[in-house]
Amino acid sequence: MSKVDSTPGLKVLLVALDAAELPGLTADSVFVIAPAVNSRLRRWLSDEDGARRRAAERLEASVERLERARGHVSGRVGDADPVLAIADALAMFPADEILVAGHTERSRRLAREVVERARRRFAVPIAVAADGAPRVAPSTGRDYPELRGALA
Repeated sequence: MSKVDSTPGLKVLLVALDAAELPGLTADSVFVIAPAVNSRLRRWLSDEDGARRRAAERLEASVERLERARGHVSGRVGDADPVLAIADALAMFPADEILVAGHTERSRRLAREVVERARRRFAVPIAVAADGAPRVAPSTGRDYPELRGALA
């Protein structure tokens, strides 16, 4: 698997749980991952078409919005499990920071859960960005460097 981006500078992996606005995002390169989040029942029934379609729409809107505001932006639809989607993306995009974005109450709850699980698995600084306001996730005992300023 080849790396998506070899651009020098700050690389941010943005996990788009919904169409959250991130007006203060500053990075040299952004990779958007839109997990195909689904209900438990639909996941159990292997009915993922609707979830993948919604994720593709979310991805397209997020990339389009970010491209207007900054330079290099790319992305893809990810696994239904956002943490697995992050793992897949990190294999292609060597992110310096991860932002998990959610706008709705449901997405903010999921973002907090994703950040908690991801911090146990990845040694990359991670933050929750909800309603355009970044919040650094609480530490789980690991020492992480501070975010370098992906959100101004």
